[in-house]
Amino acid sequence: MRAAAKGVLVSGQLYAQQPYGMLLRMTSTNCNTGDELDAIFKQKKALRTQVRKTLKAIDPSLRSQQGAPWFKSSRGLCAYISCSALREVDTSKLLSHILQPPPAGDKKLYVPRVEDKNSHMRMLNISRIDDLVANSMNILEPTPVDADGNARQDVLQANDPVDIMLLPGLAFDKSGRRLGRGGGYYDTFLKNYRDLAETRNWTQPLLVALSYSQQILDDGVIPVTSTDIPVDALVSPEGVIPISSAAFDRMDL
Repeated sequence: MRAAAKGVLVSGQLYAQQPYGMLLRMTSTNCNTGDELDAIFKQKKALRTQVRKTLKAIDPSLRSQQGAPWFKSSRGLCAYISCSALREVDTSKLLSHILQPPPAGDKKLYVPRVEDKNSHMRMLNISRIDDLVANSMNILEPTPVDADGNARQDVLQANDPVDIMLLPGLAFDKSGRRLGRGGGYYDTFLKNYRDLAETRNWTQPLLVALSYSQQILDDGVIPVTSTDIPVDALVSPEGVIPISSAAFDRMDL
């Protein structure tokens, strides 16, 4: 091990920067400093660049996620609308499955609408795929009002909780770490919803990430800060990978 290696501090451990998928771990007593945060943000940026190159090489036919039994007992979900240009796992079939009319489907679905460039995102209720329109970046999102002119319900103002949130991301690991795209939209939303659930004594929703197998990295490769929220489970073409005890207890595996 190189004694003078430059690296990134993660949870009190120092990781030397190496090629994609490889980090050297070294002990350190320094943590929670401004220099540490700056180093973590820089490594996240570098890792995003490397993962994006990997995603570009993935066969588009592998993008689709089929309807799956692991959420069959769920009654309320938040889910992202996939964007092919971002090489995200395709959620269209999952969403169609969730939105089936009763008795086959009896779930409430909320999907994201970006309100500004300051990490402000709302999750609004939809009942049909036709409720979505393309925004200025050609990403589908719900209109603020429905066909009758009524404001769509915001999940942060709903009377009932959701039990699953389907999250996008660039990379993940089997300890629950998630690397987003750097905009902070999901970090901000998740914090707000978790605070709401705690205030109302609701069970926290399971955070489930949809991923390609190539997006699942070795444990410790993804640097994190104290504000990063881990996911409870991963769903890849190889199947469901429960991580937290809550995922083992509550997912339909």
